[in-house]
Amino acid sequence: MRTVIIGGVAGGASAAARLRRLREQDEIIILERGHHISFANCGLPYFIGGEIKDERMLTLQTPQSFKARFNIDVRVRNEAVAVKPDKHIVVVRELDNNGEYELSYDKLILSPGAEPIKPPIEGVDLPHVFTLRNIPDTMKIKSYIEAENSKKAVVVGGGYIGVEMAENLVKAGLEVSIVELADHLIAPLDGDMAADVHRYLRDNGISLYLGNAVTKITENEVFLQNGSISADMVILSVGVRPETSLAKECGIELNQRGSIIVNKQMQTNFPDIYAVGDAVEVADFVTGEPSFIPLAGPANKQGRIAADNIAGIPSEYNGTQGSAIIKLFDMTAASTGLNEKRAKAMGIDFDKTYTFSASHASYYPGAKNMSVKILWDKQTLRLIGAQIVGFDGVDKRMDVLATAIRFGAKVTDLAELELCYAPPFGSAKDPVNMAGFVAENIITGKIKQFFWHDVEDLPRDGSVTLLDVRTKTEVARGKIDGFFNIPLDELRDNLDKIPKNKPVYVHCHSGLRSYIACRILEGHGLTCYNLAGGWRLYESVLHDRTVPPYICTECK
Repeated sequence: MRTVIIGGVAGGASAAARLRRLREQDEIIILERGHHISFANCGLPYFIGGEIKDERMLTLQTPQSFKARFNIDVRVRNEAVAVKPDKHIVVVRELDNNGEYELSYDKLILSPGAEPIKPPIEGVDLPHVFTLRNIPDTMKIKSYIEAENSKKAVVVGGGYIGVEMAENLVKAGLEVSIVELADHLIAPLDGDMAADVHRYLRDNGISLYLGNAVTKITENEVFLQNGSISADMVILSVGVRPETSLAKECGIELNQRGSIIVNKQMQTNFPDIYAVGDAVEVADFVTGEPSFIPLAGPANKQGRIAADNIAGIPSEYNGTQGSAIIKLFDMTAASTGLNEKRAKAMGIDFDKTYTFSASHASYYPGAKNMSVKILWDKQTLRLIGAQIVGFDGVDKRMDVLATAIRFGAKVTDLAELELCYAPPFGSAKDPVNMAGFVAENIITGKIKQFFWHDVEDLPRDGSVTLLDVRTKTEVARGKIDGFFNIPLDELRDNLDKIPKNKPVYVHCHSGLRSYIACRILEGHGLTCYNLAGGWRLYESVLHDRTVPPYICTECK
């Protein structure tokens, strides 16, 4: 049997290797129009920034290594230009000599990936404007920086690739600005969790132009809806679209976005044609709804599943939950499942909480706190999403939460998890456990919450009591208007200062001491609400909103 695979990298190369392990006698051919069959596309920004120094490290497999290990015929610079499903034929163009030939197949796997979007703005095709998709793109950018001695770069788009590019351009010695149409970077994060990211990037010299759009690019300037930025190079990173023109032309069913529609076995509407990777429509694991979530991990799994089914092994892909992580200098941001925006759009009745926990035992040197946000379905208590921003230890906590979502855990199950503990690695009450404890307290009615976005609307007319239980030193650094201060350790001695017939809204730095304050007050017959995430989260969001979206005041 002959299987032809169009496209390599994550999906196509994984499918080929898996199929060979299952079917030693089959003929397997990979067609790749580029020079590289399998490369580390997620590592490309780090070569530009100098973190990865050897270009060869980006190439995971070569045609020769694939042939030697897997006996797979890899044909680079061979572009599939047409598919004839009724005849089981692929028309192939040899790009080096412009010749064409026909290649028959028994099974066909499409792995064309996604292509960067080029917005229809003036100047987008100038020679100093780049996109980043493959190794040749990477070398063009790096060569341009060195040859032109570039000093100022603008990154258009604040998603994962855009922010990674911004970091690495700074490391390459450039002054960098990010322009993002939305009000915050990294769309899978909610705006309140992105606030810490914004402050940190500004502290590292990156200017942010949020809630703004590029209207025109010239040789030395980028014009925005509000203002302009001088720049001698521009990186476009406004998203990707599935590259499915070949599929469309041969009658393969696509959705409105242009993604290939496949079943759980990764089959298209032609039973002998499979599709994998960034070009396909996937089911959102949490909601079951059709989605476009281009990630390397899912693409590898889909390639494996397609190969299994071709080899006669029943195998299904059960959806993508969007687990992702990003390095920002020394900071880490990660997410999985739904954020608030998606949960609201899906009409889910959800609750949320925030915790601020140390990466390991606080008495062991080097501990740093991480912000953890979790969402759960109020009706089922099922954990539906999580976001973490911090430094050391973010990755392993997010992997635990992603696993919990995959296995359908309730949010209260997080309190029960027995996770590894030693002072250099964690705490006896791990940040994941702490998130579960807080959620359990909310669900069982031990605590009532209010949020940073409720603070402005709280009455200041004396009808409620607004209480700050931080220390006087903390209060001196900044406070919320209208809140009066009684430090937690003095609260029991000052209960007479708190009216008995009014609800009390309490905050501390992170929400922990104010929770204890609420338990004290509830024990004395008062109704108490705790500010989720505390002053720290409130101040982070409010600080972020005071920086104009079109200029970074800290970087001037």
